[in-house]
Amino acid sequence: MAITSANQLELLQTAEAVAREKMIDPVLVIEAMEESLARAAKSRYGSEMDIRVAIDRKTGKATFTRVRTVVEDDLLENYQAELTVEQARQYLDDPKVGDTVVEEVPPVDLGRIAAQSAKQVILQKVREAERDRQFEEFKDRKGTIINGVVKREEYGNIIVDIGRGEAILRRNEKIGRESYRPNDRIRCYIKDVRREARGPQVFLSRTDPQFMAELFKMEVPEIYDGIIEIKAVARDPGSRAKIGVISYDNSIDPVGACVGMRGSRVQAVVNELQGEKIDIIPWNEDQATFLVNALQPAEVSKVVIDEEAGKIEVVVPDEQLSLAIGRRGQNVRLASQLTGLDIDILTEEEESQRRQAEFAERTKLFMDNLDLDEFFAQLLVAEGFTNLEEVAYVDLDELLSIEGVDDATASELQARARDVIEEQNRKALENARALGVEDSLVGFEGLTPQMLEALAQDGVKTLEDFATCADWELAGGWTTVNGERVKDEGLLEKFDMSLEEAQHLVMTARIQLGWVDPAELETDAEEGDTDEEAEA
Repeated sequence: MAITSANQLELLQTAEAVAREKMIDPVLVIEAMEESLARAAKSRYGSEMDIRVAIDRKTGKATFTRVRTVVEDDLLENYQAELTVEQARQYLDDPKVGDTVVEEVPPVDLGRIAAQSAKQVILQKVREAERDRQFEEFKDRKGTIINGVVKREEYGNIIVDIGRGEAILRRNEKIGRESYRPNDRIRCYIKDVRREARGPQVFLSRTDPQFMAELFKMEVPEIYDGIIEIKAVARDPGSRAKIGVISYDNSIDPVGACVGMRGSRVQAVVNELQGEKIDIIPWNEDQATFLVNALQPAEVSKVVIDEEAGKIEVVVPDEQLSLAIGRRGQNVRLASQLTGLDIDILTEEEESQRRQAEFAERTKLFMDNLDLDEFFAQLLVAEGFTNLEEVAYVDLDELLSIEGVDDATASELQARARDVIEEQNRKALENARALGVEDSLVGFEGLTPQMLEALAQDGVKTLEDFATCADWELAGGWTTVNGERVKDEGLLEKFDMSLEEAQHLVMTARIQLGWVDPAELETDAEEGDTDEEAEA
């Protein structure tokens, strides 16, 4: 097949037709043709030659050229694609290293094999261009809803025609009882768009919480306009969902706007989600208030938040326990997802029993250690004292404020408490030394004898050992495993050590050992402050 005047225009017509069919730029098709013709020409003239082809965009004429680069004499390696300055003088007036010599060569006569190879190159380039176009089109649509048509089902996964390509709705992204047949219309959420070896892949979802949020955005104009914002979403796909909303216009009720006249707006979303029941909850900055709303329809008596642990305790009336937990724990689980906190639900009776147990435990502590009778020990607990340190080192006026306590009694109480603490410290330090704790750690400021004993029991016996500890190993923390928060027990957690205190102690130890330069820390802190100011 020779490139003659008869088929020159045919090249442009073919490029136009392919570009229209695949919806890509005709220039990309012509460039693919140029590359395929150049490859065919190399097989004819020699693979070491630098043959290039240019197709005129108006006439379709293909021009074949041989390009050679001017190099220094001692660097000449490829005689077919390079030449020396001296050799270049017959082509150029004043040749320099790096110049190129371009010569036109006769067009090649493509044989059957060369023509087939050229066709494969064109198809490959067109396929790559088509994939790039598909990726560019859908990458910016990630996080939006798309309508499609079901093409087929493969191993439980649904292949969806989305217009200029295909997408996949995986089995675990379908709402449980849904089933589809070819040519069914389907509405999905674009969860992810990725480049893969087989081309760009568009992954759809109908179970993602944001799918419901986007459906509400379509049904509620106030959300689309930004007057109402969806702050949090939690779903048990196909069964129940909770959505937290807030209005930035005092005249608009966010819950009422999302429900719509006679429930028309929320019902449209429910129908799309196969009857999934939706609780619309007013969002509140105050975590406790928001949680009380999130646990509806159950009534809440009291809320206790542990911000450091990221946990929250909710006390409900005895008869409300099953309603608060919900069927198979659904209600409390969705409320937990909505607030981002671990929720422990207690009945009023359980909470009362726990408080009584704590009261009895603290009473016994004061009776045993301070040699007090039960009434006086209970009086201390009732006044809010929880441990010996509070009694020993509290301001004397606080003890005198207790009814029936005079100066002599208060001083005696503090003296007894200090004696007990000193004896406990002495025994703890003896135990720590017996376990092998070195003086470098004993003399480290910030660690009590009881802390040293606890560290020694876990093998931390030197300042070097302590400096290698992570802050969460000392203070404890929380790790998310398979979507659930798991508690990491800290070596010094029982001494109420916070994460910030652990970080400070570990960094101080590293500075004392010379592992860290304080000047570098100050520089990093200043840079961090500068970055924060820039962001602000």
